[in-house]
Amino acid sequence: MAAAPAVPLLINLGGSLLGFAATLALIPAFKDRFLAARLFGEDLNKASRRPVPEAQGVISGAVFLIILFCFIPVPFLRCFVEEQCAAFPHDEFVELIGSLLAICCMIFLGFADDVLNLRWRHKLLLPTMASLPLLMVYFTNFGNTTIVVPKPFRLLLGMHLDLGILYYVYMGMLAVFCTNAINILAGINGIEAGQSLVIAASIIVFNMVELNGDYRDDHVFSLYFMIPFFFTTLGLFYHNWYPSRVFVGDTFCYFAGMTFAVVGILGHFSKTMLLFFIPQVLNFIYSLPQLFHVIPCPRHRLPRLNPGTGKLEMSYTKFKTKSLSALGTNILKAVKFLRIVDVRSGTDEDGEYTECNNMTLINFVIKLIGPTHERNLTLLLLLIQVLGSTIAFSIRYQLVRLFYDV
Repeated sequence: MAAAPAVPLLINLGGSLLGFAATLALIPAFKDRFLAARLFGEDLNKASRRPVPEAQGVISGAVFLIILFCFIPVPFLRCFVEEQCAAFPHDEFVELIGSLLAICCMIFLGFADDVLNLRWRHKLLLPTMASLPLLMVYFTNFGNTTIVVPKPFRLLLGMHLDLGILYYVYMGMLAVFCTNAINILAGINGIEAGQSLVIAASIIVFNMVELNGDYRDDHVFSLYFMIPFFFTTLGLFYHNWYPSRVFVGDTFCYFAGMTFAVVGILGHFSKTMLLFFIPQVLNFIYSLPQLFHVIPCPRHRLPRLNPGTGKLEMSYTKFKTKSLSALGTNILKAVKFLRIVDVRSGTDEDGEYTECNNMTLINFVIKLIGPTHERNLTLLLLLIQVLGSTIAFSIRYQLVRLFYDV
């Protein structure tokens, strides 16, 4: 990018602040239009089941795109002055346009999911399709598929290892993981936008620290995306905070995940970015038996409200004991022994049944601390996200010496 990126970054920041104000204003302005179009849902964790506009991530996503569309010429302003630009940096331009295309595709596909209520298998396919422009940009601009092997494996694999097409498979899977990781850690007011804010802030801090390093241009590129994303999401978070006046929808989860994937892949810090997803990785691992339907998985796994106390309690999935496979039975025995899942058994008119709490990080936190008010639960989960980022920075700048030469 430019030799002195201060001016483009300041312009980007100014546009982002305008985007924050626009998001704050547009969401309530379009509320009635979403309700009229029947794009609304009920807050299942409230005693009053009033309609709440859904898919509001499309508004913050649209504002984000407008900011960056207007910003496209800014990093290349030096090329409008002939003496300061020997040749137009087409590779950087393609990188910027390709990234916006991938994010734009993901917002469109996410909104289609909110409107059409697609199945889970489609939720895995959509990010894969939207990541193709991103992978093509990486192939044409970089094409490097060689990784530095961690120290413990160098005697076996050598100093460097060329993964070839497996590296592109990894990047495609990264895009799928980022979009769905945010989507499955959801269900209470403010959690989707809140966790995305913490991750975005962590990436911004990381980029700022690395501006004086050897890969400054990559981190400047990341900041061009992360700063507008942070401020537009902040506007959405204001309306999504408890008690939520709007729902972000799958649109926002896809939009956020693809934006993180874009900066992680094209900014060349995908491993560091994954470290900022520590709570999402733990939630994914904990959820695996239900995600792969080894243990029955209901459509909604969010906690349930106890109307008497006004607090959230763990939600459960109930099924016939004999319907569970041998693998599912063994998994339930293991998690019950480890006391990380509450498992109950009994008999009713249909015979023997088993029920266990839905396997999400949200329910696990409730299991540890007991029934909790929704606002306090969201705050605790966001503190866990901040703790995860703190651990990520410790690994990135301290423990990394055990695995790489830095």
